[in-house]
Amino acid sequence: MLVRQHLSGLSLRDLEYALAVADQRHFGRAASQCGVSQPGLSEQIRKLEGLLGTALFERSRNQIKITPKGEVLLEQARVIVRESRSLLEIARSESEMFSAPLHIGVIPTLGPYYIPHILPYLRKEFPNMSLRLHEGQTALLLEKLKHGKLDILILALPVELENLITEPLFFEPFRLMVPKGHPLEGAYPVNPKDLPINDLLLLEEGHCLRTQALSFCSQVSHSERKIRYASSLEMLRHMIAAGEGYSLMPSMAVKQMDYLNGMDKLVHLQDFPKDQQIGRTIGLVWRNTDPRKKHFVKLSEFLRDYTKSKLMFDLPSQLKKHVVNVEKDAVVS
Repeated sequence: MLVRQHLSGLSLRDLEYALAVADQRHFGRAASQCGVSQPGLSEQIRKLEGLLGTALFERSRNQIKITPKGEVLLEQARVIVRESRSLLEIARSESEMFSAPLHIGVIPTLGPYYIPHILPYLRKEFPNMSLRLHEGQTALLLEKLKHGKLDILILALPVELENLITEPLFFEPFRLMVPKGHPLEGAYPVNPKDLPINDLLLLEEGHCLRTQALSFCSQVSHSERKIRYASSLEMLRHMIAAGEGYSLMPSMAVKQMDYLNGMDKLVHLQDFPKDQQIGRTIGLVWRNTDPRKKHFVKLSEFLRDYTKSKLMFDLPSQLKKHVVNVEKDAVVS
């Protein structure tokens, strides 16, 4: 005969502890993340495993592994914790916009060059907003958004996951950066299809800017093994100044950079025909189940207007028809 378990013994706090261990694969780091002692966290997880009647983790001196049954249970725990947070957000969102801390993820090729501009104006427009900023590559940010660890993302569109709402903010053109004395230095404009392959520098795997740059250089796929890589835009710029090669750079980053004693130069790129511009579309992304949708749309409108008026980056006409209509609460297309 099966004994029916009472829900009174199931604690959301204990589920959060277990998820922290699953993410960190370490009890000490998980305890630090949760703001509790390691013995206290370990004891609560043992109680949770006793309530569930199964072990969530396989413990050893050197590593923590999730058991097969634990994988299933912890995935469901993520859903429970995420939906519980949504319950609180539904209650808060009706009374006051952005009353709870807002966790925003942003890609590293945009964050340092865009976020400092918008922060003062965000505080003025939304005085109750409390921001928690997180930087990471696109795949990691999307994973955290999916699991409810982040509320909203600012990154390059499109994204390939379901159950997300994407709202375009602005189009950021690319510029060509070359070292002083490079054959392309005096060219105007340059067709990306004519760029020499052997001199091309790119960001490492995982950066969306790497994929975007490759998409505009049609011959690169056949010679990618010859390409050299950098871990960040700043490192990429220093490699260019040192004469290692050239690369495509986002316009916003270029505006923020001090040139290295004239050792790096900018060259204009020739746009493709039929509205295909050389650059990337930056947008907001959030879960379609998030109850703060109308607030996120208003945030999108503010960022779009600010970026256009203050930073001079706008959306092409073909993208403006895809913005969310707040009144109808639907996507206009």
